[in-house]
Amino acid sequence: MPPVVETKLSGVVAATFTPLTPEGEINLSVIGPYIDYLIEKQNVKSIFVNGTTGESMSLSVAERKALAEDWCHKAKGKMDQVVVHVGCMSLKDSQELAGHAAQIGADGIAVISPSFFKPSTAAALIAFLREVASAAPTIPFYYYHIPSVTGVNVPVRDVLNGIEDLIPSFSGIKFSGNDLLDFGQCVSKSQPHWSVVYGVDEHLLAGLAMGANGAVGRLVLLNVQVSYYILNFF
Repeated sequence: MPPVVETKLSGVVAATFTPLTPEGEINLSVIGPYIDYLIEKQNVKSIFVNGTTGESMSLSVAERKALAEDWCHKAKGKMDQVVVHVGCMSLKDSQELAGHAAQIGADGIAVISPSFFKPSTAAALIAFLREVASAAPTIPFYYYHIPSVTGVNVPVRDVLNGIEDLIPSFSGIKFSGNDLLDFGQCVSKSQPHWSVVYGVDEHLLAGLAMGANGAVGRLVLLNVQVSYYILNFF
């Protein structure tokens, strides 16, 4: 069954950090005030949790589940969209997190490529993404491209070829790379119901000029004037 998407992921999307105690334990008590701050002070109503800024790859599956559940629960009725990153080195862990995200009411899931044993072709990467998406087939699925972290430089434009035939829930890309030629070709290939959001803060204006539907990054935490400008751009 294809996902039901009421609104596209667009505008400014906050890549949230993971609050920790001095002892290194996740601190769920901060999440509620964090959500209120984003809404009231930054006018941001969509979030991308357990991603790179959230240091998810350094957390356990149990910690990531607890965080995702708390973000979704406390954002319900306040945030427009909560997208949960579920990528792992282990396919089974990614599938477990994907299924969990669907159960807790996430508005979408995103997945990075494995970065130890790396896929070297678009076909190999798509095969991994397809298996993860199959664990949560009824919610929007996004490929999270971040080659500076994963070391996977498979052109995203090649990943998009016929992808909805293999992943019916495919809904777009979080493109956090510097190859603007590849990004522009992704925008050209994008379907009307997809979201192509850009994730390199330093090159964001170029991404917007090339047709990005939105921005996912830390900039909303750092500069109110920048976030105000981008929100008005959309």
